[in-house]
Amino acid sequence: MAVIALDLGGTKIASAIVDDAGGVKFTHKNMLQGRTGHEVGRLIVDSLSRQFDKAQYHRIPITAIGICVPGSVNCATGHVWAPNIPGWGRYPLAQEVLTLLPEHKVPVYVDNDRSCSVYGELWKGAAQGCRNVIFMAVGTGIGAGIVIDGHTLHGANDIIGATGWMALQSPFIEQYGPQGCFEYYASGTGICNRAKEKVRADKSYRGSLRQLPISRISTKHVFEAYDKGDCIAASVLAKAVEMWGMATANFVSLFNPEKIIWGGGVFGPARVFIPAIYEEALKWAQPLSIKMVELVPTQLPDSAGLLGAGFLALNNGKVQLD
Repeated sequence: MAVIALDLGGTKIASAIVDDAGGVKFTHKNMLQGRTGHEVGRLIVDSLSRQFDKAQYHRIPITAIGICVPGSVNCATGHVWAPNIPGWGRYPLAQEVLTLLPEHKVPVYVDNDRSCSVYGELWKGAAQGCRNVIFMAVGTGIGAGIVIDGHTLHGANDIIGATGWMALQSPFIEQYGPQGCFEYYASGTGICNRAKEKVRADKSYRGSLRQLPISRISTKHVFEAYDKGDCIAASVLAKAVEMWGMATANFVSLFNPEKIIWGGGVFGPARVFIPAIYEEALKWAQPLSIKMVELVPTQLPDSAGLLGAGFLALNNGKVQLD
């Protein structure tokens, strides 16, 4: 049995044919290149159509399509809210695929990237054998895929895991509103922006970040500067570690997971901070639960979402560990 899996990111699409043993074939990538709204939908359909052609040529029967998207999904309707894709406020992605690929007549299952990432880790990554696990996706934003007692949590409106809005510092400031307090300090975007602010504010600073135009400083540059002992990079990342640790403590105290898996583009270079994150969490968390949890980096840094989309399709849109 095989399905087509597609992972939509903020800048690119990856698709592949995934079999029921987790084998991945014919991976293909497309860049969004500024596309918005229905243009992104058409690119998704083109990518899926390409995979159907491959399957037909190699005589691989396709039973379903699984799609991983960066945002929130109404799993019943397939409508998507994706803040990084203009025009996707309530985009009917599942219906778009079914309408534009009528000849293939297979079901389409759509879920958010944080849930798909934890599906991938459960199937082929660091969460194998777990029934209680949280995947922390730290990239442009921050989200969490949550599996408790073998059940994926979605919430009343399928918005669960929007972790960027976790309240970790008072008082509230209006800058938290668009992305949330946690994301403001500890997402890839937050790390980059806080470093830019500090460079701009400290006229006496002569570290490595000063060698770049402030507008060109990236998260990658902040981590590179940290490795060179840069004081601003160290300050920004110390704040991020504090936030990651407090968030860990909250998740551990609420859900008592076996593992918290750290992934996304920031982890990556931030995986070296996982021991420090645990030490920070020890200060705040329920004291028994924190000693029973393991913090680990993703084993699928480039494929968790894609494999998770395949796993979703292979399980008919209902991932439940019996």
